[in-house]
Amino acid sequence: MKKKLAIFDMDGTLFDTVPANQAAYAVALAPYGVSLSVEDFAQHCNGRYYRDFLGELLGGDEAKIDAVHDAKLAAYPALFHRIRENTALFSLLQTLRADYHTALVTSATRCSVEAILRYFHRENCFDLLLTNVEVPHKKPAPDGFLMAMEHFGVAPADTIIFEDSPEGIQAAQASGAPYLLVREIR
Repeated sequence: MKKKLAIFDMDGTLFDTVPANQAAYAVALAPYGVSLSVEDFAQHCNGRYYRDFLGELLGGDEAKIDAVHDAKLAAYPALFHRIRENTALFSLLQTLRADYHTALVTSATRCSVEAILRYFHRENCFDLLLTNVEVPHKKPAPDGFLMAMEHFGVAPADTIIFEDSPEGIQAAQASGAPYLLVREIR
């Protein structure tokens, strides 16, 4: 029986989704007169919950946030070819599966997560998926990581978290589990 847990983040950790996400949000924001460069998206939006950064960009207008997010989701799949997979981390994940439960904990939407995993043929890599739907308090709160640990009955000391964003690192620290910072995907 597995007594350890490896938790992975999606955007910026397992996949470099910045080019595809930025392009989809740029299309969705254009009707509102908001431009979003790759640099701005990477610095201010990537790794954050969409309602938070869209709220800042759209002055907190909930109707606009919903409309932009819906338009982003519609544009996103056509841009998956711009996503780069972290093949080295997936190789490590496959090795860890012999002794570790594996979980994906992300602030992304379930439909996007599942679509990307299918696109890259990685849909069977995880024992548990926790997305923005299942986790009530988003990163930097540790809730998603703690939920995964509770699901498998694994202590923080027997868990390793792979994260890239400042919010994700804060959540990992607050969970009490050791973590590895993923700086870039090559």
